[in-house]
Amino acid sequence: MNENNDTYNDVPESDYHIPVLYKETLEGLQIQPDGIYVDCTFGGGGHSRGILSQLGPEGKLVVFDQDADAEQNVPDDNRMLFVPHNFRHLQRFLRLHRFSKVTGILADLGVSSHQFDEAERGFSIRFDGPLDMRMDRRQPVTAVDIIKTYTQQQLHKLFEQYGEVTNAKTLAAHLVQFRQHASLTSIDSFRALLQPVVKGNPNKYLAQVFQALRMEVNDEMGALKDMLQQAAEVLQPGGRLAVITFHSIEDRMVKNFFKQGTFDEVPDNPFSTEQREDVWKVITKKPVTASEEELKRNPRSRSAKLRVAEKL
Repeated sequence: MNENNDTYNDVPESDYHIPVLYKETLEGLQIQPDGIYVDCTFGGGGHSRGILSQLGPEGKLVVFDQDADAEQNVPDDNRMLFVPHNFRHLQRFLRLHRFSKVTGILADLGVSSHQFDEAERGFSIRFDGPLDMRMDRRQPVTAVDIIKTYTQQQLHKLFEQYGEVTNAKTLAAHLVQFRQHASLTSIDSFRALLQPVVKGNPNKYLAQVFQALRMEVNDEMGALKDMLQQAAEVLQPGGRLAVITFHSIEDRMVKNFFKQGTFDEVPDNPFSTEQREDVWKVITKKPVTASEEELKRNPRSRSAKLRVAEKL
């Protein structure tokens, strides 16, 4: 897999989102013109347009996105089907539309630039707006609900695991102590509440807190687990799964699943007699990361890691 691209002139860009690791992902999927492909995270449609450009008239592309805003980016192409739901329902909707097996699956787990840039969605610390963070606005639980109802222990675990917040325990205790008397109607009011416990660079600290809340609101880890398990079921032998992660927990989960079919580290035991049937052939021995050129064009690609595996 070539990680060095000389030019990015053909990467489809929009105000909605710039697709990361575009060429590397398409290369990793090894698009077959008559194949059936799934883009689990349609977003701005950048990766999808790349897949469509390599599909012939018999090829099909099924795209998922739980964010209603993404539907505005769907091209007029009868080879493509848009499913307005979370990719954790991958198998259910493929069956519903009579696709028993598919040739390749892509999941770009990053939040779209559009979501970050829309103040009323509550994803970014750059704007004031409601503390929402729902990707699917049909679901009832918002970031405010989590801040107000989670126990101190739950909040501690959340900020420690998903945000890697250095003083997660102190932060959780502070929120529980003051949340009933604080106004949590907006991002600005939440920032003011956090002010006494912020450590180090305030912007980095707040970004970590927001990341943790967003991952919890949208159950991102649970959805990823569901999708990976179903991908193993719906991919045909020789089909490929490409996953782009932006968080160390996500990347570790994908790495372990590709390597040993589980989500946890399995220690090597030379005395074990248990026979494990391999499901995947790992294509990317190390995760593919953005080139220097891409980093200049799109700084948000800095934490992106692409892993590709082939179904045995």
